[in-house]
Amino acid sequence: MKKKFPCLFTAVFFLGFAAVFFYLFLNSDARRFQQVTEHFFTSSLAGDSLSLHYTLADPSPYLEAPDPAILPVYSRESRLAGAALMENTLTALWKIDPQGLREPDAWTWQLMIPWLENELAMAQCEYFEEPLSPTSGMHIELPVLLSEYTLRSRDDLEDYLEILDSIPAYLEGLGQYEKEKAAAGLFMTEEDAALVVEQCDAILSDDLLQEGKHFLQTGFEERLDRLIAEGEVDSRQKERYLSENDRLLKTVAAPAYEALADTIFLLSGSGQYAGGLGQMPGGLVYYTCLLKRNTGFSGTPEEIVQLLSGRLQEDMQRLSALSGEYRQLTGQTPDQASVLFAFPFEDAQDILEDLQRRMQEDFPSLSDLSDTPVSCTAKTVSESLQAYTSPAFYLTPPIDDVSENVIYVNASSTRPGLELYTTLAHEGYPGHLYQTVYSRLYENSRTDNPVRAVLSFSGFVEGWAYYVENLSYDYAVQVLAESGASEAQQLLVRILGLERNLQINLYCLLDLSIHYYGAEREEVHQTLAAFGISDQNTADAIFDYIRREPTTYLKYYLSYLAILSLKEEAQTLWQEQYSDLRFHTFLLQTGPSDFTNLKNRLKEQG
Repeated sequence: MKKKFPCLFTAVFFLGFAAVFFYLFLNSDARRFQQVTEHFFTSSLAGDSLSLHYTLADPSPYLEAPDPAILPVYSRESRLAGAALMENTLTALWKIDPQGLREPDAWTWQLMIPWLENELAMAQCEYFEEPLSPTSGMHIELPVLLSEYTLRSRDDLEDYLEILDSIPAYLEGLGQYEKEKAAAGLFMTEEDAALVVEQCDAILSDDLLQEGKHFLQTGFEERLDRLIAEGEVDSRQKERYLSENDRLLKTVAAPAYEALADTIFLLSGSGQYAGGLGQMPGGLVYYTCLLKRNTGFSGTPEEIVQLLSGRLQEDMQRLSALSGEYRQLTGQTPDQASVLFAFPFEDAQDILEDLQRRMQEDFPSLSDLSDTPVSCTAKTVSESLQAYTSPAFYLTPPIDDVSENVIYVNASSTRPGLELYTTLAHEGYPGHLYQTVYSRLYENSRTDNPVRAVLSFSGFVEGWAYYVENLSYDYAVQVLAESGASEAQQLLVRILGLERNLQINLYCLLDLSIHYYGAEREEVHQTLAAFGISDQNTADAIFDYIRREPTTYLKYYLSYLAILSLKEEAQTLWQEQYSDLRFHTFLLQTGPSDFTNLKNRLKEQG
């Protein structure tokens, strides 16, 4: 008996030592992962107060002493530093065993590795990115972001004014980037340059500023009044802040836009290419990386063409069948239907409320994750920006405060009725707003690591929004049925939804034709004419948009097809246990992600 005791003691000792060692090993990986990812998060936002403000309502848990409020200033050195940060982060992550991490962190590790690898590959392709695109450039987006800069405190107010003061350096940096693009032979076309110059002159209109009617003046006063009502600012200080805002807009921001316009004007004509990326040396490498970044889809361009072409044929057959049904009901072809019948909903808030009611059965509730009410305000794009902005867009809230949300609708390009209904489904419920809020609340309930907020998975995000936009056509049919609309009117809604898919699919194929296969303008005109689009101006507008915004349509439609493929796989895996609610919950709790990881995750969860 006495001899056995020391052996028992030794066994217990070694078991205890192993447990302590294993615990320390696990926590060592966990600590390193936390350190590496928090450093990447804070470094990604360093020197960019606007992005920081839109990412965190309260940055204090991550930044002990925030830098002075400024916009990021481009330099080649800063680009190289950004690439070095990604490379160092990737190297550090490879040294971490994901099995030593908690499940949420292990999943983040799994997402970051391919994301960083692709971003590093893109960093090697200098000067292909166009930050001053006449359809989506930062000179257009900056005023919109400033107009929605939330003023929660007096510190926010002071930061906002400092950001306005940094606009000249920011725009000068963009101008320097364009000069380097021109030196590399990759400057924009003369037509695009003329548009950018025109936009820079119009966005901060001198007439509107002098009259005090610019949206950056009127909106600032509204936000300032809210701060006064909340007691954050003394009403006696209002005039001083209004005066300072006016001074900065008129004497700092407006001249900076004029200077940028001068820079672009002087560079005009130096561009050497008027077609797709594939025409440029190194452009194909950049395009394939961009395709992967913006869609999250890992297939080759050839495989993507095959997928899109097959879907195009299937949808054309469906459209033919639905059009036949419509002719039987009405004696007309769908294209003979004039202005679409009146739709029961035209007010944006009414539409958002209706969409929330109809989605309840098939989508998890936000209230399952938080008791905090989530609001949404639908606003109209300022007239001075309507010519330059999308039909609608959603501004994502900070990750630590998702309670207040804003959707902008461009009244000049979004018609009331059915079009507004499906657009708000895309931007609001069950689209961007709902997906963003649900995924963030779920992520916040599992971890306090914020790094996924700086990883962009736009394919998942836009694919989801386009997927639920398609569902909203079914909702619209329900709305019409409940209002007593005819069977033909309900059928026409389905036809319109299918026609939209065919159109976007065609644009995706044209994107690959222009940027990967090198199709010229005339070839695209011929393709469009074969699909009934023969107007020269319309064909030119389509070509130019796709030329300026490579992979944009693919970001929506290819990602939508990837979600449909995942849905079919879930139905096969889950059999009788499948439901749309379960599938949507899986997507919302797992994404945003690339689709390779999503597919593997689905198989793992069985």
